[in-house]
Amino acid sequence: MNWGVLDRYAKSLIKEAGQHIKHSFSTEIVVSSKSSANDLVTNIDREIEQFFIKRIHRDFPNHRIMGEEGFGDDIQSLDGVIWFLDPIDGTMNFVHQKRNFAISLGIYIDGIGMLGYVYDVMADDLYSAMKDEGAYLNDIRLPKLMDTTIEEAIVGVNASWVAPNRYVDHDPIIDLVNKCRGTRSYGSAALELIHVATGRVDVYMSMRLSPWDVAGGMIIANEVGAISSTMSGQQPGMLQSETFMVANASVHTQLLEEFIVLKK
Repeated sequence: MNWGVLDRYAKSLIKEAGQHIKHSFSTEIVVSSKSSANDLVTNIDREIEQFFIKRIHRDFPNHRIMGEEGFGDDIQSLDGVIWFLDPIDGTMNFVHQKRNFAISLGIYIDGIGMLGYVYDVMADDLYSAMKDEGAYLNDIRLPKLMDTTIEEAIVGVNASWVAPNRYVDHDPIIDLVNKCRGTRSYGSAALELIHVATGRVDVYMSMRLSPWDVAGGMIIANEVGAISSTMSGQQPGMLQSETFMVANASVHTQLLEEFIVLKK
């Protein structure tokens, strides 16, 4: 596999898709909900996913695609080359704000992340990484992360995980919120991963994310020294929804040991 060629192809496809999304603001956007009233999908999500799938299947017929909107392949194993795609990560932001959303794409071979992309469409910022080759914002290489402490850290966490919930003991999370420097929540997992990769945020955690949410950003974050795992400390399995955390390496273990208590 010529990863350089595939990298250039993927970047071109992402930029073309981004233009389609921008042009959609002058058309009617049809919004509906999936699992709940807060789980939104639009006709643009579906159109962009179908755009990617049509092109990838045409140009790389042996590659498989796992897409959020379900137009890709039925992925039951990580064998071969798989594209993990979220056509619009942060659909609620897309609908309500017309910003703070991203195209998220990760390309893996036999379960190993090789190419990762998060495209902040409205800012025209393309974050990308190739395994063992560093991470970039457009053409500027991102520096390795500096060490930090819990007391100095900014933590990306949704307020719902601080309230009583069925996934995690909220009391240690409250303790974390009280000890850290501050908290943030941006409404797009892909962009949250980028905020960790750029040092804007030091930790991001979520109790339920799908492979397409994290596949691209995880490769980028790992290239600058962040550590990605489930909230039980395992490598993400990439076949189903799981808990997820990405953190500056200097605080990752402490977070797992002191602040994360998953419910049975």
